[in-house]
Amino acid sequence: MRCMNKLDQLKAMTDVVADTGDIEAMRAFKPMDATTNPSLLLKASALPQYDALMTRLAASIEAGSERERIDRFADAFAVAIGCEILDIVPGRVSTEVDARLSFDIDRSVAKARHLIGLYKAAGVPSDRILIKLASTWEGLEAARVLEAEGIQCNLTLMFCDVQAVAAAKAGAFLISPFVGRILDWYKAAEGVEGYAPDDDPGVKSVRNIFNLYKDRGFKTVVMGASFRNVGEIEALAGCDRLTIGPNFLEDLADDDGPLPQKLFADKGGDYTPCDFSDEADFRYQLNADAMATEKLAEGIRGFARDQIKLEKRLGERLATAG
Repeated sequence: MRCMNKLDQLKAMTDVVADTGDIEAMRAFKPMDATTNPSLLLKASALPQYDALMTRLAASIEAGSERERIDRFADAFAVAIGCEILDIVPGRVSTEVDARLSFDIDRSVAKARHLIGLYKAAGVPSDRILIKLASTWEGLEAARVLEAEGIQCNLTLMFCDVQAVAAAKAGAFLISPFVGRILDWYKAAEGVEGYAPDDDPGVKSVRNIFNLYKDRGFKTVVMGASFRNVGEIEALAGCDRLTIGPNFLEDLADDDGPLPQKLFADKGGDYTPCDFSDEADFRYQLNADAMATEKLAEGIRGFARDQIKLEKRLGERLATAG
């Protein structure tokens, strides 16, 4: 009898989420959930299979200023991709709030409510959507407001323990600590080519958060994200969720070797305690972590840059639509 491949073994201990806007990849690998961001939507907007969708959406955008029409198009496109994804995955899709709102609580909340409203108009209930917010103080506070309204959130661009604790205290449904981006920083800072999976700084960060959460009884879901190699994924087998790109999903599906579980919700493990007293303490601890501070700022800039590129492409489509 054929052995289970590593992807099937992973699914038996961890909820697998597709980190892509590629519908065909989702059909092939059958993840539970999917997550998107401006970078993935930018890539999706260039794919031939979405050309007809973009043409239809462009023609439907109501009159207004150029800025208003582009904003409507960008939100409509994100929700349309989300709806297509939800036709395939049985669970949820994460849709991201504009990174340029990462330091504005009120506008982040308003954007989230608007996105949920668009999904509702398309017949999608809010319990199938996660709103993605950057793990700034303002993003965390926006999540607190939204969670109290029943709009569940995915806190992204997470790089350190104090962000994770703040997200749990805010009642966030899910966090996305970025494994690979942490690895990138330490490779550059320490001048090394790489690390063994168990020594990978990104892996160690997620393990610490996972064990801290389980020990303190936090209900927020831990979803490792942003992987640079399959070894990182295997080293986090047993994490609540992992969001994985199609290339690594394929690698796991093609490997019939054993995949031992590394994290156990009921057993816990060693971790470094973390807490904060107020906003000033949170900001100080985040600032004291050079890696987290730099990668958070870099991530916001990167998502904002790709959002601007996406809007430029959408603006060009609006211009040709008349």
